[in-house]
Amino acid sequence: MYNIVMEQPITIIISHLLFIVITFWALQAINYEKFLRKNRVIQARLLFAILSIVIGYTLSNFFLEYLDASKQLVNYLG
Repeated sequence: MYNIVMEQPITIIISHLLFIVITFWALQAINYEKFLRKNRVIQARLLFAILSIVIGYTLSNFFLEYLDASKQLVNYLG
């Protein structure tokens, strides 16, 4: 995985962080107060952060694998 992209690990780190931040921002649109129990704010925030990390990491992996596959395809065809 990440054969060509792995040459620059900073690309992977930046991609993961960027997609986690984007996911955190996008999840702000959800009105999750309806699903919270009273006095469980800290647990809800932790769950929100964990969801952002999981979804952002998954999106980042998809992006990096797509980038790697497109570079391999160009090398294969060219």
